[in-house]
Amino acid sequence: MNCKQLTKTATDILQGMIPIPAPSFKEKERSAFLWKRINDMLKAEKQGKDAQAFKAVKAVKVKDNIILYAPRVGRSLMMMCAHMDTVQPADSYTFKPYALTKVGDRLYGLGTNDDGASAVCMLAAFFHSVPSEDRCALLLVLSTQEEKGGKDGICAVMDYLKKGKGIPAPDFALVGEPTGMKAAIAERGLLVIDATSCGTSSHAAYPNNDNAIYNAIKDIGALRRFQFRRKSKLLGPVHLSITQIEAGNAHNIVPGKCSYVIDIRPNERYTPEEILAKLSAKVNGTLKARNLEHKCRVTPENHILVKTVKSLGMETFVSPTSSDWARLDIPAIKIGPGESSRSHKADEFITIQEIENGINGYLKIIKNI
Repeated sequence: MNCKQLTKTATDILQGMIPIPAPSFKEKERSAFLWKRINDMLKAEKQGKDAQAFKAVKAVKVKDNIILYAPRVGRSLMMMCAHMDTVQPADSYTFKPYALTKVGDRLYGLGTNDDGASAVCMLAAFFHSVPSEDRCALLLVLSTQEEKGGKDGICAVMDYLKKGKGIPAPDFALVGEPTGMKAAIAERGLLVIDATSCGTSSHAAYPNNDNAIYNAIKDIGALRRFQFRRKSKLLGPVHLSITQIEAGNAHNIVPGKCSYVIDIRPNERYTPEEILAKLSAKVNGTLKARNLEHKCRVTPENHILVKTVKSLGMETFVSPTSSDWARLDIPAIKIGPGESSRSHKADEFITIQEIENGINGYLKIIKNI
């Protein structure tokens, strides 16, 4: 098939996906649709002119995640992964979130941009590449629970692959997310900490040297003064901000507790655990991380992935947003059709031209890796 035909196939699959609600942890029906569509495609290919190549393709489900494997003896294994789940629709949608609405070149619907377009483009590129003689080994993963970092998404897939049940673990990966087909060679981490400073509750009319708000102010001052000395050439220093604070319920009561939130954007020079330990040693209150899994990721410039995208003239950048890449322990780049700025907003859309460009871009990487 030429790219126009591949684009039509990808768009048809997207049209079937979008009407099926798939918020994180509730992807079962969308997964079932994709599983059936993929197996129908495999069945048709196994009866066509490239039947021999497609007979080697394995398809498995791990929970609601879908895995496709096309081996190639003696070649590195590249994973392409995109997520099928979505956030909840914003209240301000003017188009139906669970319908694919075409207006000119635009396709509107929840999950079209994030991350349906990457999923269908990778699927089209995978099927088109299977018969190719000069490709690497390919692994396609359509994952779940990405938006909420669930344990049964890409983590479950990687655990399955590492158990050696007939499909090996990948050597490196393309992570599909809306980047305008620019290649993110690094991704900032995210560490959110819930902090609590305690004190002694009392009537506001009497002296109290153990005011929880004052104790929190002291700790916040210590956090502001703290310097993360290890900087990254690519990502710069670790960035820390206090973003929320809450205390008290009446004007005449000194509160016994003050809670606040610390938003931290790490670089690759510190692990989340190390950051938490260093900050905890500087305050009198308690710090509790919401999640320690959103690690910063950087793929070295001399890696084959980075060399390949640069040789193709693809622009590289550092992504400020996190993705399934944070849960992978292999080199990767993040790349896909669409724009990150459209994600999680009302009237999300992808264009047909972006889908075509996405398929083309993935095919070029597969061919040149």
